[in-house]
Amino acid sequence: MDYTLNVKGRLLDFAEPQVMGILNVTPDSFYADSRAATKQAVAERARQIIAEGGNIIDVGACSTRPDSSPVSQEEETSRLRMALRIVRQELPDAVVSVDTFRPDVACMAVEEFGADIVNDISGGSPAMYRMVSRLRVPYILTSQQPTVRDILLDFAERVQQLRDLGQQDMILDPGFGFGQTVEQNYAVLSQLEQLQVMALPVLVGVSRKSMIYKVLGVTPDEALNGTTVLNTVALSKGASVLRVHDVRQAVECVQLSNRLTVRLCSST
Repeated sequence: MDYTLNVKGRLLDFAEPQVMGILNVTPDSFYADSRAATKQAVAERARQIIAEGGNIIDVGACSTRPDSSPVSQEEETSRLRMALRIVRQELPDAVVSVDTFRPDVACMAVEEFGADIVNDISGGSPAMYRMVSRLRVPYILTSQQPTVRDILLDFAERVQQLRDLGQQDMILDPGFGFGQTVEQNYAVLSQLEQLQVMALPVLVGVSRKSMIYKVLGVTPDEALNGTTVLNTVALSKGASVLRVHDVRQAVECVQLSNRLTVRLCSST
């Protein structure tokens, strides 16, 4: 997609898909190897994401796995302050996304640590929409609807609400694993290209999720190969961002997908 995102005056170009590496400052994320609870672990994970070719570091401090209970806002804020301080010290020029559904937490991350993007898996609220439009940072809008038709209707309404507030830069996340059954997840993925009608970048986050490990009869620890397969499918259907635990493998997906696209275009 020929689309750019304004990240504090820098343009993030989606002509080539971007890879967002997950950095969880939580003790209870569903994939244990994604947890970085100590200062050293946060620093190592942040450096790893960039070293392996990631374009965005997505820092989260409140688990959103199914059946989890959100920590308090105070605890989420404390964890994020620790992590964001380290990420900024280690990698001051990195593009950093903050994964939160709380407007005041998003405000803290942007104003105190210069977070570049707000990633809100909740689908948003009027308070969050007002906050991101005031902060003037790109916003990842997630839908938790079960079908592509419902997702498109949901996005159309919410994108207009954001635009009415002056929000320009947005990424759309169809919300794999949130509010959908396994079968519904695959139905959405099979029709993912239909989201291009919104003319906004689409983020796909399927990394090691239950839609993979339940089908294969494995654990999240064993779901890398399945993740790579679905990431490749997502790229073929127009995904602009892959949100992943395994950055190097996702970057390789992008590289090979790009090579195939160039080959196909040159032969037509």
